[in-house]
Amino acid sequence: MTDKTASTEDMSVYDELPDAPPKKKIKLTWVGKLGVSVVLFWVLMVFIGPYIAPFHEADIIAYDSFMPVWSETEGEGFHLLGTDYIERDILSRVLWGARTTIGISFLATMFAYLVGVTLGIGAAVAGGWVDMIFSRVNDAILSLPSIMLGLLIVVALGTSIPILILTASVIYAASVYRIARALGQDIMVMDFVEAARVRGEGMWYIITREVLPNAIMPLATDFGLRLVFVVLFISSLSFLGLGIQPPMADWGSMVRQNLDGLGYGSYAAVWPALAIASFTISINLIVDDISASEGGTLARKMIS
Repeated sequence: MTDKTASTEDMSVYDELPDAPPKKKIKLTWVGKLGVSVVLFWVLMVFIGPYIAPFHEADIIAYDSFMPVWSETEGEGFHLLGTDYIERDILSRVLWGARTTIGISFLATMFAYLVGVTLGIGAAVAGGWVDMIFSRVNDAILSLPSIMLGLLIVVALGTSIPILILTASVIYAASVYRIARALGQDIMVMDFVEAARVRGEGMWYIITREVLPNAIMPLATDFGLRLVFVVLFISSLSFLGLGIQPPMADWGSMVRQNLDGLGYGSYAAVWPALAIASFTISINLIVDDISASEGGTLARKMIS
């Protein structure tokens, strides 16, 4: 057999193995675009909210608690959303709270993904005892209710912002590990990965050029859902008094502090609750829209 014939046969073998799936463009319906608009608004408020807020988050500027909408104090201007239980401007605190709530949640989600994806993909590629050890530790963390585990950590270590970020990162890294490992195991048995192995590609090449690019869409979509869970987790801790501490403003603590105002006809607790709802629902709309465009496959992968 000549060298030319051998090379022709090798080429025919590779031709039978498909390349990696082509990249798809994300197409959103008007519902998804509406969700993107709301999320972009709150992201913008994270950066400019404190600068456009009428007052500082800790300023006490009114004469009466739970001042109604459009009431005016002498020399202080209008309070568009009223005031809270100790005469602070609600609009200002909602804008300041966007930076605190969304910023802390985003950092915690990023750290959770850094740990979860690294360990999950690594376990899927390595297999064997590495996969077994990582998975059993991960199962132990997942077996504990997230809010209970968070309360235990915060009570033991304190309620500082770094502790809150670390707590949320550890808790939700376990869920990220599970989906990253499942995606990695699915992709590792695909034909294009086998083709890369036949070509003699190393494991680092397979992870960075074959596994991660094809897992990025489900992981990015899950990132949105995970961010929603972290926002609700941080807000729940704040609602219980173990999250962000006064005088800093965050949406969860604002709801708890102003619940008594509902009995006086005040909406001070409603506005931060609406802020949480608008942000989290909008992210869910985006994720659902992307999943629907993929035929529901992304949703099934995230649930598995």
